[in-house]
Amino acid sequence: MTNTFSLATLFTGDFMTLFISLVLVLGSVISWAIIIEKIRLWRFQKRNPVKIKNNDNLSVVADKLIKPFDKNLWFLSMVSYVAPFIGLFGTIWGVMDSFASIGVNQSVSIGVIAPGLATALGTTALGLIAAVPAAIAYQYFSKKADDLYDNLTETCRELKTSKFKHK
Repeated sequence: MTNTFSLATLFTGDFMTLFISLVLVLGSVISWAIIIEKIRLWRFQKRNPVKIKNNDNLSVVADKLIKPFDKNLWFLSMVSYVAPFIGLFGTIWGVMDSFASIGVNQSVSIGVIAPGLATALGTTALGLIAAVPAAIAYQYFSKKADDLYDNLTETCRELKTSKFKHK
């Protein structure tokens, strides 16, 4: 008897498992693209800090400057929230497959139930692999964006106050 198990078959067992796996991998890839974009954006901002001039419309400038830092954070939030549930659906699908195999084979041997359980655990792992980095990145980058916005609005208040004192 030959062992036909491979990592690829763990995530492509049937159409539903393949679909769940593709959704989770796509969510993870897009999340990592956003994470890398945010890292680059914050590094650029650190090297080239924003300078606000006295004659700028301060609230418009602050809103415009913060916009790129908030862009696409919603997606990280969504992946961090939804991916575990999609992985859980894959878990349920794999367990149902194991029970179906038991019914078809009229046997409860490990060879009958293991493929379905392996698929179940595989999709659970994919869900967590997608969700955990997205959740961490969302919290980190949204906190940094909030801090930047607070700093910009404080700078705006200080500039407004200094304008009134000099008049």
